[in-house]
Amino acid sequence: MKRICKTMAAAVLAAFAISCSSDSSLTLSGLDPQNFVAEKDGKTTALYTLKNAAGMEVCVTNFGGRLVSVMAPDKDGNMVDVILGFDNINDYMTKPSDFGASIGRYANRIAGGKFELDGQTVTLDQNDGPNCLHGGAEGWQYQVYEAEQLDPQTLKLTISDPDGHMGFLGNVTAVVTYKLTDDNAIDILFSGTTDAPTVLSMTNHAYFNLSGDHSLEGTDQVLYVNADCFTPADALLIPTGEFVPVEGTPMDFRTPKAVAQDIEADYEQLRLGNGYDHNWVLNTAGDDTVAAFSLYSPVTGIYMEGFTDQPGVQVYSGNFLTGKVAGKHGILYPRRASVCLETQLFPDSPNHPEWPSATLRPGETYTHHCVYKFSVK
Repeated sequence: MKRICKTMAAAVLAAFAISCSSDSSLTLSGLDPQNFVAEKDGKTTALYTLKNAAGMEVCVTNFGGRLVSVMAPDKDGNMVDVILGFDNINDYMTKPSDFGASIGRYANRIAGGKFELDGQTVTLDQNDGPNCLHGGAEGWQYQVYEAEQLDPQTLKLTISDPDGHMGFLGNVTAVVTYKLTDDNAIDILFSGTTDAPTVLSMTNHAYFNLSGDHSLEGTDQVLYVNADCFTPADALLIPTGEFVPVEGTPMDFRTPKAVAQDIEADYEQLRLGNGYDHNWVLNTAGDDTVAAFSLYSPVTGIYMEGFTDQPGVQVYSGNFLTGKVAGKHGILYPRRASVCLETQLFPDSPNHPEWPSATLRPGETYTHHCVYKFSVK
């Protein structure tokens, strides 16, 4: 039955691609830009398209600074959409999700929604039980960025976040620049400044399924993570403060393996996370020329390498997808339909002064570089 469903889904997507090819108003991924025009808080949302000389296409909406589609070539030269998302702005606004988002002010969780900064207790929005997750219930993934398309391959997004929003201190201005390079990489540069001491840690939250068939689980994807240790978490997915070696555990991806291989193993961290939802301590020491991770689909042959100057990457195996939410082209996304690879400072770093600091002060500039590079194996 699974094979029949897969064949039917592939046929539907192929037919859709053929119908889209005759409509010049649609993107290569079949998106209608008119479906992304709306007003929120006096700002206009839109869909922006980046294209390179190799024929790759990336679509971004300034609502949440989100990657909406990424069309990459497979082993047969066909263009395949490799990320989950919605095909209209109304779904992004009404169905809570992090699909493709530029997350801020703080990526991942802050324990108890509190931390100390310069002797002051900062209290944040608690939107994940007692914790603050991804900047709170009205984090930047639900805000409209100001957009400026600098050229056919580059989009600059700017957000101004006021002092006190979701409890965070300081007026912060942050910029996300997406560049689609001619060697098929999505080069993302985050930056930010503040007028008062605060914390800042951004990330991209794309849900990758390199098979292009998003009606099926993505756990057949082969994952590599360049990390000897990870940060174990408690039942609320808050780091315990330890660095635990991956050696001899299901968390060891130093040799590439399918995500499915150990995800159901009898291992406490997998039970607590309902699968993989953990931060790995990268071996790359901030060198964004060394691969921090890779993901590969044996179905399409699409291979994605990740590079970053950040100390960690959160691997999330889509454990909380339900199969009840319809994404692009009406496809229901099942549990574990994708793998997220979120480059970041460690979760809850504001409560761990011994870890790389998330503190940003006036006169300083926060920067974060992340690259997702696509090829075929």
